[in-house]
Amino acid sequence: MVRWAAFSCVLVPVVLVGYGTSLAGAAGTALGLAAVTGACRVLLRRSERGAARLRTEEPAAHHVPRGRVGAGAHRSGRHAGGNTPVD
Repeated sequence: MVRWAAFSCVLVPVVLVGYGTSLAGAAGTALGLAAVTGACRVLLRRSERGAARLRTEEPAAHHVPRGRVGAGAHRSGRHAGGNTPVD
């Protein structure tokens, strides 16, 4: 993917000059494309390193909530309690 981006950094300015764009405009476009290509390359490598690190680490134990478990564990909303008067 990065090779195609680097190829476009060369090809796009050549095409722009061929269609009559100034050399300065084509050079600015080449610099902009090179900057975007460099940023994408850095982000891609960082992502690959992070993925490799996750693959090599031991799988973490699943989080098990402590406290009440089973029926009635989630007590939200409006419930009439045992001794609560209801109008």
